[in-house]
Amino acid sequence: MMKNRIILGSLALDLQRAAIGYYQGSDKIAARFYGEAIERINELDNQSIKPYLRKHIQSVINLKNQKDIRKKAEDALMYSTIVQNYCLKYC
Repeated sequence: MMKNRIILGSLALDLQRAAIGYYQGSDKIAARFYGEAIERINELDNQSIKPYLRKHIQSVINLKNQKDIRKKAEDALMYSTIVQNYCLKYC
């Protein structure tokens, strides 16, 4: 559980940084932090997290297919907040 807490906290921060990068038009920086977020997702123990968060994490993975940069930034920030709130409540 402690391992997931650290990973989820890092995931929330990476998604927030990616969102800021997308908003500022720094696609290279945003792509770097999005890549870091995907690495964090791969480190997660999916069996010990709630099903609704697993659904949102799958949506984070599908975020790379989003063409609209503004929408991608908004979604990354939203998922960052969801993960952060999950961490506060369940970790």
